Amino acid sequence: MLLIRGGRVVDPASGVDEVRDVFIAHGDIVDENDSPVVSVIDATGLVVAPGLVDMHVHFRDPGHTYKEDIYSGAHAAAAGGFSVVASMPNTDPVIDNIDRVETFVRRASSALVNVVTYGAVTVGEKGKELTDFIALCDAGAIALSDDGMPIDDEEVMRHALKRAKHVGMIISSHCEYSDMVKNYAVNEGKISRQLGIPGRPAEAEELMIERDVRLAKEIDGRVHIAHVSTARSVDIIRQAKKNGVAVTAETCPQYFTLTEDAILEKGALARVNPPLRTEEDRLAIIEGLRDGTLDCIVTDHAPHSDEEKSRGLENSLSGMVGLETSLALTLTKLYHENGFSLADIINLMSTRPAHILALARGRIAVGDAADVVIFDPDEEWTVDPGKFHSRSHNTPFGGMKLKGRVKYTIVSGHIVYRGD
Repeated sequence: MLLIRGGRVVDPASGVDEVRDVFIAHGDIVDENDSPVVSVIDATGLVVAPGLVDMHVHFRDPGHTYKEDIYSGAHAAAAGGFSVVASMPNTDPVIDNIDRVETFVRRASSALVNVVTYGAVTVGEKGKELTDFIALCDAGAIALSDDGMPIDDEEVMRHALKRAKHVGMIISSHCEYSDMVKNYAVNEGKISRQLGIPGRPAEAEELMIERDVRLAKEIDGRVHIAHVSTARSVDIIRQAKKNGVAVTAETCPQYFTLTEDAILEKGALARVNPPLRTEEDRLAIIEGLRDGTLDCIVTDHAPHSDEEKSRGLENSLSGMVGLETSLALTLTKLYHENGFSLADIINLMSTRPAHILALARGRIAVGDAADVVIFDPDEEWTVDPGKFHSRSHNTPFGGMKLKGRVKYTIVSGHIVYRGD
């Protein structure tokens, strides 16, 4: 039996926030009993919480494993305190049929953490022909998404939401009208004007969110909005929830930490889709997280090679890695600087995403699977991309001082990461 001794246990699902011991045996959280304690983790002064759950990562497997694969991604996840990560299907080939889902699930079964996969909404993520949702679900897909390729056609999205409702799966929607954003590199605003390049308008995101929540209301279905980045998007989702629409939504640390100004200093390392926005948008994202409009924090972990990020701002690929900085960024910006509680943080990064994906995770009570993260919320450290466990190092946070460091990650009772 493993004993985690003297830590501050924070479990939003049960309302626990107190110093207590945690006992683990046979992969589960157990009551103290007569079983001999084989090993002890002294968690004095540390936080003991459910393992983090990231419902939005890109592991590039299959097709682009020079950037990341299931196993390197799982190591990065473990280092970041994550016990569950859900990988998007925009791989090469796209995970859009039974064979590809089953292959992913089989390979992921030996990963260091729990790696699950989405299935694509449309064949090849081309936004036209719907995939076989029931077959994807039966093969092991945890949810559905065409992330990376917005579904522009309203009729296709309406039919997709209706079919997903019938199957009992959620669709995570990448909301940006393609014709409005094209392959532009930055937000449409002061930075795009300063650089003399076209930008991605906020309206491209907001109009599609309006469409998707309207469709969800019309069919009495569910929709999940990926990587929310603008103030008006938060307002649209907030009002939809007040009107009884079954909508959930996520955002990422970059959207409550950085603004479009980071482009001037970090260049292509700060290029993401949707783009970094304004200070007004950043503050609105924080308020959306505070009042529950935004349900969870994800990384949108998007690895790229150094060469792919060195082609200049307009020609480089969009995305940044995030698994190994997400908890520290969230603790720094929300807990230390904006008064969020530790329970708030764990709810946003573990309990709520587990609930949205209908996973029996995000809890740390007797009888639950022993997925645990132990961290020091106050330890200061400097981000060094060269020390990442990810195969890629594309982050704009290199050199930034953060507070909050993972000490242990435990998955099904096994220690898979030690911070020392």
